[in-house]
Amino acid sequence: MMLKHILKTPVLAGLLAGASLGLVSCDSSNPTKFNRYQSPSTGWMVNDPRWGGFQVNSEYKQPVPPRFRFIQGGFFTMGMNQEDLKYEHNNPPRPMTVSSFYMDEVETSNADYNEYIYWLERIYGADYPEVVERAKPDPLVWNSIGGFRDPITGDYFENPGYNNYPVVGVTWEQARDYCDWRTDRYNEYILVSSKILDFDGGQTADNNFNTDAYLAGQYSGIANKGLQDMNPNAASEQRAVQKRDGILIEKLRLPTEAEWEYAALALVGNSEQERLAERRVYPWNGKPLQVRASDKNYRGMMMGNFTRGQGDYMGSAGALNDGAEYTAPVYSYMANDFGLYNMAGNVAEWCLDVYRPMTFDDADPLNPFRGNVYMRMVQDEDGQITAKDTLGRIPYEMYPDAELAGRDNFQKADNRNFMDGDYESAIVDDWLAKPADNVDPTSLLYDGESSLISDKSRVVKGGSWRDRAYYMSPATRRYMDQDRSASWIGFRCVMSRVGPAEGGDDRLLYR
Repeated sequence: MMLKHILKTPVLAGLLAGASLGLVSCDSSNPTKFNRYQSPSTGWMVNDPRWGGFQVNSEYKQPVPPRFRFIQGGFFTMGMNQEDLKYEHNNPPRPMTVSSFYMDEVETSNADYNEYIYWLERIYGADYPEVVERAKPDPLVWNSIGGFRDPITGDYFENPGYNNYPVVGVTWEQARDYCDWRTDRYNEYILVSSKILDFDGGQTADNNFNTDAYLAGQYSGIANKGLQDMNPNAASEQRAVQKRDGILIEKLRLPTEAEWEYAALALVGNSEQERLAERRVYPWNGKPLQVRASDKNYRGMMMGNFTRGQGDYMGSAGALNDGAEYTAPVYSYMANDFGLYNMAGNVAEWCLDVYRPMTFDDADPLNPFRGNVYMRMVQDEDGQITAKDTLGRIPYEMYPDAELAGRDNFQKADNRNFMDGDYESAIVDDWLAKPADNVDPTSLLYDGESSLISDKSRVVKGGSWRDRAYYMSPATRRYMDQDRSASWIGFRCVMSRVGPAEGGDDRLLYR
């Protein structure tokens, strides 16, 4: 343990990661076995081919990837609870409820992201090298006109000395693509570990495991034992896994702003029978602006990686404060009460939301979010899912607005600028008139010329290695365009909780 701050060694970080993976690989649970029982509605036997073969996973436990922590949802006050020093007025306190979900306990590391790049190079490098290049982090984000950055610019992503450090230089779009890729890789692991598929080391650019393509019957891989098809009319006794079997994980994604702030505060540690004993400024208890540990075992040690004062990035030699001039390893400092590391400092993190200063004037009090764009898999004239593309992926499209016009809950697919940038909310003479097809309605308020905010602006939460302590408060809000990156922004993945809000530590475990 380093002096004056709490930093776990890379060896310990590896042991922790290995322990998490061990939980996934050594249990005797069998996710492919469906128990036979009697239907309470019809009296017919379920999971019995003699009674028609209707199959239900009655023992469902949500599968959870390694390193994910259960975040039990609940009610909290979102927004600033101390004086806003910048007087931005974009995060006033408001009561919100967040559903339970799962969150990666650490920021995505360089090693994590290098595994992603390696896979892309192996599958797409020969035929579509642009796919690989498009996914790579931008090393130039480290450059500074007034500072010497040569070593870290060239070494940070690829040098193994930085394997356990958070990946930076990644855009919101790249982070979203990584979440999709990680979903596919873990689902592939589930199917191989369950012996439903054999591992296929010869996958190609147009024929690789993709969850959507597999569920749509457009990727078969190397079938092993499959699942028993109990339909007496089926052509084969075995079948592929389906969504309703509950064997595959939910899609991984970036957290919403509300989820991120709720998880960072981790007020579960201060609550008893719905009574909140202490409100927090940072993800830990203590005096309002305390940034050092008060626990007697760690008293005085830094709780996060940030800039303490003008020019002070890590303290003085022999008495370093946070011990990291740039980023620190992802398993650094103390975890919060949800078991999450670096929810204050180290790197700020991308959130799913489109940024607006007054988002929460229009957002729902339950799982508030701005940025809904409702998509579906592209269908042919017969309503069937279209063939996968040359990258082995099922193409998506927005729902046609004409098909949504009669709905009560929403009438168009793209709702990023709902009530704040759409044509109906603009001050114009004839707001009922439809704008020309070549006019972006958002340009009426957010044209990117008179405003820095547009539909590409995404929320960034949390402080970073280069920020003062003010930004370590989970309530602070910033934004950046989704196609830009920085040396101080990283990300982590989340997964929605399915079923009850409680008991989220249940896992499907594999041999």
